[in-house]
Amino acid sequence: MEKNPDYHMSSKEFRHWGYKTIDWIADYLEKIEQLPVLSQVEPGDIRAKLPDTAPQEGESFEKILKDIDEIIVPGLTNWQSPNFFAFFPTGISAPSILGELLSAGMGVQGMLWATSPACTELETHVLDWLVDMLGLPSGFKSSTAGGGVIQDSASSAALVALLAAREQAKADINKLVAYTSNQAHSSIEKAALIAGVNRENLRFIEVDTNYAMRPEALLQRIAADIKLGLIPFYIAATVGTTSSNAVDPLTEIGAIALEHNIWLHVDGAMSGTAAICPEFRWIHQGLELADSYCFNPHKWMMTNFDCTCFYVRSRAKLIQALSIMPEYLKNQASASGKVIDYRDWQISLGRRFRSLKLWFVIRHYGIEGLQHYIRKHIAIAQEFTEWVNSHPSFELVVNPPLNLVCFRHRGGDEINQAILNCLNSSGKLYLTSTKIDQKLTLRMSIGQATTEKIHVQQAWQLICQTADAMEN
Repeated sequence: MEKNPDYHMSSKEFRHWGYKTIDWIADYLEKIEQLPVLSQVEPGDIRAKLPDTAPQEGESFEKILKDIDEIIVPGLTNWQSPNFFAFFPTGISAPSILGELLSAGMGVQGMLWATSPACTELETHVLDWLVDMLGLPSGFKSSTAGGGVIQDSASSAALVALLAAREQAKADINKLVAYTSNQAHSSIEKAALIAGVNRENLRFIEVDTNYAMRPEALLQRIAADIKLGLIPFYIAATVGTTSSNAVDPLTEIGAIALEHNIWLHVDGAMSGTAAICPEFRWIHQGLELADSYCFNPHKWMMTNFDCTCFYVRSRAKLIQALSIMPEYLKNQASASGKVIDYRDWQISLGRRFRSLKLWFVIRHYGIEGLQHYIRKHIAIAQEFTEWVNSHPSFELVVNPPLNLVCFRHRGGDEINQAILNCLNSSGKLYLTSTKIDQKLTLRMSIGQATTEKIHVQQAWQLICQTADAMEN
């Protein structure tokens, strides 16, 4: 084979291996149900198969693809398996993959409107679509003082919201106090630490019997902090907590935030997508009182990671907190004030064309297609709940509002841990656990695009068989 003088893959080779790569992805997704859900390798196994040094001369793409099968696939935990019930889903779909591919092929950098107008304007438009699709407050639309932007994750959304809240407070950071429930995602705590809030000034508020934040406990804590001369500045509420899918009472929390001029951020990471179905929009009751909100299409809307939709009621406050204009970024469009520069809405300067894959997904499935999957997953979860309730050895920990079922064996933490270890080591399914009321609890998260009732039935049969074997 003659050596390529410029080292690039030719257009002809790119087409050939591009088709081969798409074939590989299609084959992988077709056979994924037969692969172990949780990777069975030991620590260091993957690195042991890799050469100690990088190749001096380029290698064939055929060899690279072969190594994907022989080295990489055995080390994958297969998140797209229909038997993946751990954490929360990270959904993908064919339209999303193709949108991601086009974005990679275009290779644009959308930091400014001027650096690719289509990148910015499509994002603004799709985010406005989603306001209507999910019945979100109209104040989140770009035609108002607010607007939406795509962040990489809900963690970044929580951080930029907190930075905007810090800017709004205009006070000694050592006196600023933030609040969230003791069931909130760890990203809230990390955001506070990154933003410079004292660790001891983050308050974890008690929850009720449904594991939702107690507004009266929040109000009492705020009052006590004000008496101490501290300044409450940020509240993070959750729509669908990671441990139990609990939904914080936004109306009551929002009223408290409004009364004390505290920034209210709402994290709807996984569960927010449910609002595409009108019958589940109750989860967002009171959201009109929030200053910011986020949810993740990359969890339950079949859009590849990363893709978090983040909304604010006042984009001016966000931009004021994050905007820096060096000479090399100045341009006529930005100076005109007629365009959005999303670099001012996020931590990093650079940004990818993420809205393309989301646009593809929405256009391919339509609202009714997306509603179909949400309703199916919730219906299966409710049926799973009935199976747990009817089994003498298992108990339901909390009544599931949506698609996460928290349950446990009545025998205590030791047997629950043993059941979990046995199930996951089998490779047939993957569950994760949490601690609720200091008790080990199993989580059945139903949200993968290809998960059907039969997969959940088979999982339940295996759970029961495992429990029976351990009891006997």
